Amino acid sequence: MAAFEDAGQQIHAVGGCVRDTALGRPVHDVDLSTDALPRVSEQIVAGLGQGWKAVPTGIDHGTITAVSPTGRPYEITTFRTDVETDGRHATVAFSTQLSDDAMRRDFTINAFYADRTGRVQDPVGGSADLQARRIRFIGTPEARIKEDYLRILRFFRFTASHGAPGAGPDVEGLAACAALAEGLERISRERIGAEMTRLLAVTDPAPVVGTMEQSGVLWRILPGAGVRTLSVLVHLEGTVQAQVPVADLATRLASLGCDEVAERLRLSKALARKIERVTDAAGSTMPPHELGYRYGAADALHCLLLRWATLTAPVDQDAIDDATRGAGQNFPVAAADLMPQYQGRALGDRLQRLEQLWIDSRFTLTKVELVSHP
Repeated sequence: MAAFEDAGQQIHAVGGCVRDTALGRPVHDVDLSTDALPRVSEQIVAGLGQGWKAVPTGIDHGTITAVSPTGRPYEITTFRTDVETDGRHATVAFSTQLSDDAMRRDFTINAFYADRTGRVQDPVGGSADLQARRIRFIGTPEARIKEDYLRILRFFRFTASHGAPGAGPDVEGLAACAALAEGLERISRERIGAEMTRLLAVTDPAPVVGTMEQSGVLWRILPGAGVRTLSVLVHLEGTVQAQVPVADLATRLASLGCDEVAERLRLSKALARKIERVTDAAGSTMPPHELGYRYGAADALHCLLLRWATLTAPVDQDAIDDATRGAGQNFPVAAADLMPQYQGRALGDRLQRLEQLWIDSRFTLTKVELVSHP
């Protein structure tokens, strides 16, 4: 930042890093905003030497990435104003005015600018909203949403992550989101999926997801989805004593009850497989010890939680303990123990049958007992 100021340019830390610092939350990414044109920003960063690199990651839209000698990236974006937008992408013009840049941002709590001395500018009056934990669009909610319809989902996500617990969403913002929800059909599934997974990762997303359902927004992106099972699931998560992570994204996604959730949100193959696994196992009668053995302690716990949430049943700690014990078991019979009497397909069938007998015995049958079993 000193290098930019020495070159006669303005530069400020902006957005989430300033907001979360004010809230005493961890800061993961530092974004910077400047009146310097992108090529000037490149020159300033390149002039730092000592291993600094300037990468033109989005130079047409005013963004370069400064990579420190330790590999940490800092996005540096020129002050901008929107010239034209189609609800997905904007055509921008560069500006020398911080106020122009602030007015194109989404929420008042995301438009703080801090210089290198720590002095904060609040050009849109977000301080009161931050203190009240209120998520409010800058200017007219309809105008901000029409610039990028993904802001509908960002409104709900920030309400869940930064809003005052129990206060509910901003009324004007909610009304605009409900009225313009059809615009989400213009947004790519990848972008929608990224917002939804971040929303579901907050401690308790259920109240906000419930509001999304009531407003009609949820069904726009996930037809048939509902909040009932998710609400029970989040409650159960808070009552579990386990040695593995309890809250799980795939399980929360599965709890929404949308059969095509992985496709509609363009989720990774690994996440899609986990959703299918916990959904199938939760709907089965497979006992806890077998869940643990077949899927491991963590996945077994998630299957059980989804099963109990679906049935509105309480947590059964004995079942969790059974799953944990099952996860530590090793089938004592190997193919070599059954050869040459069994070969080929018959060998596979025999191993599978003995393994199920061993599981059904709650892992008590010994190798000798299994091999000699008729």
